[in-house]
Amino acid sequence: MSKALVTGGTGFIGSHVVRVLLSQKLSVRCLVRPQSNRANLAGLDVEYALGDLKDPASLKRALRDCDRLFHVAADYRLWARDPEEMERTNVEGTRGLLEAAGETGVKKIVYTSSVAAVGRPSPDKGEGSVGNETMDPTPEQLVGPYKRSKFASDLLARQYAQKGLPLVLVNPAAPVGSHDIKPTPTGKIIVDFLNRKMPAYIETGMNFIDVEDVAAGHWLAAQKGRMGERYILGHKNMTLKEFLDELAHIAGLPAPRFKIPYAAAYLAGALSTGLSSLTGKEPAIPLDGVRMAHEPMYYDASKAVRELGLPQTPIETALRKAVQWFRDNGYVK
Repeated sequence: MSKALVTGGTGFIGSHVVRVLLSQKLSVRCLVRPQSNRANLAGLDVEYALGDLKDPASLKRALRDCDRLFHVAADYRLWARDPEEMERTNVEGTRGLLEAAGETGVKKIVYTSSVAAVGRPSPDKGEGSVGNETMDPTPEQLVGPYKRSKFASDLLARQYAQKGLPLVLVNPAAPVGSHDIKPTPTGKIIVDFLNRKMPAYIETGMNFIDVEDVAAGHWLAAQKGRMGERYILGHKNMTLKEFLDELAHIAGLPAPRFKIPYAAAYLAGALSTGLSSLTGKEPAIPLDGVRMAHEPMYYDASKAVRELGLPQTPIETALRKAVQWFRDNGYVK
């Protein structure tokens, strides 16, 4: 039986990847830290390997007897008291894992990058211009330590592929669905809305996709992806207002009516983030999140649809699953 090591298997995307691999009759081993919350994997037939991306010896042990690697783990935050921690996990952790995979003879690697590592046309290209896999971000688009570290690790993975490592990259857009346990920044938007903590919105937009389609895209990339290629795993470009209106319809709650000027949002983010530098607590309004929202983050996923057969579940369906899961699991007060 083929055995796959999954990093980040306890997380949002990773736990769905584990479920897809199990449905394909693979044996699955998950790299977990001793303190990892394993609730997302409860009841699943998986093996655990204790280790850490910052511990190379533990990575070699975890990869023993594995012929596939799905590297989903990442430090995904819009604020960190120590930004270098993201670099250590997302870049150096990826380097150590790919080195170990090469030494242990893994036959297929799927590296989970992000659309944060994909560039977009400049706004003067006109409305409707979207990013695709041929584009790298401009320095202005690499807002904050998360985006910088994900782009650096994306470049690193491509370099290893050029050296002959059997690796395919997938670049998920904003995932929506169940098991968003932390939750992610997109999940936090949903939770804040359900708890009526979002009376207004900022003018921006993103590409959204059902997290189960993202997980399916990982398996399809392992089966059909071309080595060294990037595949955007996305579905629908929506303004934040459109997203919130759809969420309001599903949740049976009123949609925000007031648009916050960017300057006011920037000031609020600066004050909130400045306070966090003193308290060490996560800001309610991360300044990097506001800066990212200054331009819509729209992407074209047609390459993954065409070459991999990426599913395209309606966002309404994904939102219904997310709302139900957050309500059932105590996130809504």
